[in-house]
Amino acid sequence: MTALIIGLFIVAALASIPIAHALVLASVSALLLMGRIPVDLAVQQMISQVQSFPLIAIPFFMMTGALMVSGRLGQSLVNLLSMMIGRVHGGPAQVGVLSSTIFGGVSGSAVADASAIGSMLIPWLKKLGYPAPFAAGTLAAAATIDILIPPSIPMIIYALVSGASIGALFVAGILPGLLMCGGFMLVCYIQGRRRNFPRDTTPFRWDAFSKQLLQAGPALMMPVLIIVFLRFGIATPTEVSVMSTLYALLVSGVVYRDLTLQKLRHAAIESGISTGVVLLIIMASSIVGWIVTYEQLPALFTRFATETLQSPWLIILAMNLIMLAIGMFIDLPAAVLLLTPMFVPLASAVGMDTVQLGIMMIVNLSIGLYHPPIGTTLFITASIAKVRIGDVVVELIPFYVVAVGLLLGFAYLPWLTIH
Repeated sequence: MTALIIGLFIVAALASIPIAHALVLASVSALLLMGRIPVDLAVQQMISQVQSFPLIAIPFFMMTGALMVSGRLGQSLVNLLSMMIGRVHGGPAQVGVLSSTIFGGVSGSAVADASAIGSMLIPWLKKLGYPAPFAAGTLAAAATIDILIPPSIPMIIYALVSGASIGALFVAGILPGLLMCGGFMLVCYIQGRRRNFPRDTTPFRWDAFSKQLLQAGPALMMPVLIIVFLRFGIATPTEVSVMSTLYALLVSGVVYRDLTLQKLRHAAIESGISTGVVLLIIMASSIVGWIVTYEQLPALFTRFATETLQSPWLIILAMNLIMLAIGMFIDLPAAVLLLTPMFVPLASAVGMDTVQLGIMMIVNLSIGLYHPPIGTTLFITASIAKVRIGDVVVELIPFYVVAVGLLLGFAYLPWLTIH
């Protein structure tokens, strides 16, 4: 039945049907054709999968990001970072990488990051004289750091399926996120120096720097507070998500004073739509996962891999190659939901911690966000920059090299995912 689902899903995907709808169509069609499992059980599985308390964190974190990323915060942060590193080689591009890293502690969504940060920085980089494809590529890659720095929506989804602790995943993602940030900033520096990209020539002024630091300070505190509350068990991830939304309302309304009814309404609608998309993917993927488990495919897959490859490092390499291939054609949340039931038993068989597997999976699948043919952040930034996808992909090659190199580190060095 699993083979039939895969075949039907490929046909639906090639027909440009959205991933969630394609999964539902493929699963239900396979159940009807095979006639071995009642369809109403699949519907019950879809509904029960989203009746989970930790999922409440998703709309609240998305609401927080929608409130904080827009408005005066974004411009204050860009100005602050530009004052700090805009004068070094590739400095303005490094501002984009750092901005995405900091916003990662606010929104938890790579797509939201690419849209918000890209809209601000790509026109600025082009105005400074940076090639539009390079600006788009930098922001497309940097946006994926967002899902490593807590809070992270994909980590919540992975925890739902794997049973791993959301708090442990959030803490484990900090070092990989910072390493990815450092690696991408190094690419910007090397490219800026080699190609003599323009730098920010605005004179440095301590009074202006202090002013921008004070303006950005309340927002910069949010990721710190999230980590402190989770690390020391002060609150659960769901409780932290609610508190972060209240904090965002307070900061936006009192500190930045740019909270209006229109902005609040837009944030509520945007977070509601985004949450609906994620929940629909979870519901659709749950049917496939349920059928796969019913057919005992994870156990069969684990036995086949361990008997065929035998060596743990070869098994980990094979897992990464499969994820890289899947991530290029299936959106990240759906890929996490589909692959996690298969890989958790296999990871346990080779002695890999569930949290380490989660970080490895999210880093791996995030590469697909800025790699064709799906490339969500790639298409967003290329559209903002008004350039061809092929030109952006050429500029992304060094970022791919860094990302894959760090991915291998996260896969084979457990101490890089401290939790």
